[in-house]
Amino acid sequence: MFGALQRFVQRTASTRAGAWLFARTAHRLDLPLIRLSKGRYSLTGILAGLPVVTLTAVGARSGRPRTLPLVGIPDGEKVVLIASNFGRPHHPAWYHNLRANPEARLTGHGRAGTYMAREAAGAERERYWGQAIDLYPGYTAYQARAEGGAIPVMVLTPKDGEGARTNLE
Repeated sequence: MFGALQRFVQRTASTRAGAWLFARTAHRLDLPLIRLSKGRYSLTGILAGLPVVTLTAVGARSGRPRTLPLVGIPDGEKVVLIASNFGRPHHPAWYHNLRANPEARLTGHGRAGTYMAREAAGAERERYWGQAIDLYPGYTAYQARAEGGAIPVMVLTPKDGEGARTNLE
C-alpha cells in the first residue's frame, strides 16, 4: 500500500503539472515537518519515499543563509544533490548559492555537519546521474523538459570529518 502511494506520488511529481505543484509547495511543507520531528521525517520522504536532507547555504547575492530541504542521495560520507529544479528551464537558486559559496551545512541521513560542494563532471557525473534515475525515475522527465543541457549534479563532501557526526541538531 505505502509503496503504491509512493510510486503514484513519484509519477505525479514527474509530470509537468505535478512538478509545478511540488516546486511551489514541497519545501514549504517539508521544512516545518523536518523541524518538528527533529529531522526524522519529511513529507517528501513519507509520500515519495525519497531521502531528504536539509541544506543551509549562503545566498550568492544576499550573503544570507538559506535553508531548504532537498533530495540527498547518500554515497558513503558524501551526499549527492541533483539540481533539476523540477525540470524548469533554469537552475535552482541553491545551485548558484553552492557555486558561489561551496561551504554549506547539511543535516540528514543521521548526520549533521559542514560540507564542501563541487559539481560532478564526466564519468563521475554520469555515475551519480544513473544512481539518481534509479532512485527517482522522474529525473528523466525533468531532463527532457529542462533547457540548456545536462542537469547539474553537486557532490557534497564532509569538511574535516564533520559529516560523520550522528548527533543531529
